[in-house]
Amino acid sequence: MQAIILAAGMGRRLGKYTRDNTKCMVEVNGEKLIDRLLRQLSALNLQRIIIVIGYKGENLKNYLTEKYAGDKQLKLEFFDNPIYDKTNNIYSLSLVKEQMKQDDTLLIESDLIFSDRLFQMIIEDKTPNIALVAKYETWMDGTMVCIDENSHIMNFVPKKAFNYDDVDKYYKTVNIYKFSREFSERVYVPFLDAYCKALGNNEYYEQVLRVITLLDQSNLKALDIGREKWYEIDDVQDLDIAETIFADNKEMLHRYVMRFGGHWRFPKMLDFCYLVNPYFPPTRLKEEMKFSFDTLLTEYPSGMYVNSLLAAKYFNISQDYTVVGNGAAELIKSLMEQTDEPIGVVYPTFEEYPNRLSKDRIVSFVPDNDTLTYTADDLMKFFEGKEIKKLLLINPDNPSGNFIPKQDILRLAEWSEERGIRFIVDESFVDFSDDFLNNSLLDDQLLEKHRNLIVMKSISKSYGVPGLRLGILASADKELIDWIKKDVAIWNINSFGEYYMQIFGKYQSDYFDACRKFIEERKRFEKLLRTIPFLEVVPTQANYFFCRVKEKYTSHELTHILLDKYQILIKDCDGKATLKGKNFIRISVRDQHDNDCIIEALRSL
Repeated sequence: MQAIILAAGMGRRLGKYTRDNTKCMVEVNGEKLIDRLLRQLSALNLQRIIIVIGYKGENLKNYLTEKYAGDKQLKLEFFDNPIYDKTNNIYSLSLVKEQMKQDDTLLIESDLIFSDRLFQMIIEDKTPNIALVAKYETWMDGTMVCIDENSHIMNFVPKKAFNYDDVDKYYKTVNIYKFSREFSERVYVPFLDAYCKALGNNEYYEQVLRVITLLDQSNLKALDIGREKWYEIDDVQDLDIAETIFADNKEMLHRYVMRFGGHWRFPKMLDFCYLVNPYFPPTRLKEEMKFSFDTLLTEYPSGMYVNSLLAAKYFNISQDYTVVGNGAAELIKSLMEQTDEPIGVVYPTFEEYPNRLSKDRIVSFVPDNDTLTYTADDLMKFFEGKEIKKLLLINPDNPSGNFIPKQDILRLAEWSEERGIRFIVDESFVDFSDDFLNNSLLDDQLLEKHRNLIVMKSISKSYGVPGLRLGILASADKELIDWIKKDVAIWNINSFGEYYMQIFGKYQSDYFDACRKFIEERKRFEKLLRTIPFLEVVPTQANYFFCRVKEKYTSHELTHILLDKYQILIKDCDGKATLKGKNFIRISVRDQHDNDCIIEALRSL
């Protein structure tokens, strides 16, 4: 068997990375794509490796000739495409068509990065003519295929014929093929010649395969690579994602964490780090959003007046008491930077709050017990006599899940008011609590009774719409509300977020059902987590579990193992203030299927 590598392209979209070299000379985590590919091919005992070069071809040839001069496993041959800037890969492949007819061939494009398993999979498969494919995901572009129940490729779908209504049927070609010598000689090469004569050289070699598969018996099959890693690198965003997917164990976690979200770019990963409601929004609401997509995309959103009105309607409170933010994070920034007064903070906490403060302004309360539980009385006892003008409480707390009942929160509000302290309560997770219908502080009468009370709520968390970036701040302190409305941008909410708030009322009963369903799943998930011998599970009223890792792992080790071995991301709390070395992790509650996946992974450890 031989390998043919197509490496003539210019890679314009990679900018500075391909200014002086072809794409396969780009480094991913310190290793050139071509070096990684040749390292993988060297394990296959091939007769030869043919590389079709073009753009900056001499650079590539000189580099490989010098580096692998004494390597007997790699018998390299080079063929030059002198008109690489006027042709596509069909011409590059035609330059070595005679060589294709001399042996079984692995055909590979050089801008790929993939796991070592892929070559083993395609070599071990007894099918003589086969294409590696992956189930369609949103990041994929280029040629798709449709396959039948016996894995025969029924059709190659070019870009122009791509239909989003059919994505469930599509597989993306990984651009690694195995062709038998007989197939190349009797079928592929003759069709290649005919196609080039008819349509020229500015085409793609997959188009020839598309014609062949239209025959009754093409005998070309697909091999699904499943969850094996691979990526095609066409631009700088692809390069960044590839470096994350193929980072080593320690670096991989850092690369995911530094993104602060955007994990939809990694559809194979199960995200137990970020916190959302898995049962809302319902399909009907999403369909209504999709129906208005064109209008929402092309029209300006409203300003603060309309959006605060919609937010007030959403939570059935007064517009004068409400300001809506581009996520709670925007409102946190505005609120925390409003004054330089000293503030009491319960640790550990959601770091976005203290990150907006200078350390000398913070008076810290840390629970003096192993599970970090505390009560309203604990807080009043600790902060009595302390020089603070604000008191911050996340309820339920993040990351511990500690929950103070509503009647005790109101006692804290009265205690704070008597001492001239503004009481900030972030209730972003309160709708996950058992008695969620009665636990919110978003009520006009409560706000008017406790004018020192400031309520923050993220709409991302419990409503399952983090991509819309919505949050609200509510208070009967109209002076504060007016100040924040002026502090944030007038168009801080986009049209999608605005429309979602407008139509939510029709789906409120669905939301209540989703919360009830979530609470039941949390109970089931807790029982399963408690069967894991190296986890100590802290009771929670939120949509996550705070767990101490004991015995065989540290929190850091467990987080790395789950990501590297199972592509599961959890929160290592070791980096949070006051939790260093205490071996805590946070695991979000997802739907039953995903929760069972992490339980299976934990049990296997």
